[in-house]
Amino acid sequence: MRVFLKSEEYDKVLPRLAAEVIERENVEHLVIIGVRRRGDILSVRLKKLIEERVNIDIPIGAIDINLYRDDLSCLSDFPEIKETDIPFDITGKHILLVDDVLYTGRTIRAALNAIFDYGRPAGIKLLILADRGGREIPIEANYVGVSINLPNDEYMSVKVKELEGEDIITIQKRDNI
Repeated sequence: MRVFLKSEEYDKVLPRLAAEVIERENVEHLVIIGVRRRGDILSVRLKKLIEERVNIDIPIGAIDINLYRDDLSCLSDFPEIKETDIPFDITGKHILLVDDVLYTGRTIRAALNAIFDYGRPAGIKLLILADRGGREIPIEANYVGVSINLPNDEYMSVKVKELEGEDIITIQKRDNI
């Protein structure tokens, strides 16, 4: 295992991403939706960073994509379904979709399908903490915290202090390849 992003670097990446969003988006018309499990935690932090700079209340929600996954039957006989919480109408809104890692693109495809079940947004932009390369679907992020191209026999593990007690990204070898 090797460390890719330490806690101190998290503290630099997220404010930079918030500044980029403020610079490039009309934040008065923006809503944020985080992909559960860690994208929703990162979206809460991002919302706070943006609001501190522009003094605007940005609506925030979280979406569970498990029922939209194309590999649902491969994951488990009883996949854990988490709550989707989008307490506002997304029709006509500009959505900032937030997730932790972009790899094959399948999670984001599932998130897009889920979002469209809730309405028809005016547009969706994607913000990713880490892009590890390896796309299987032509999906790219508009905002990327850090990037690295990893071979398929390695995976990226993102931890957040709210769940695991620390902010860290590590890279590890896969056992089953």
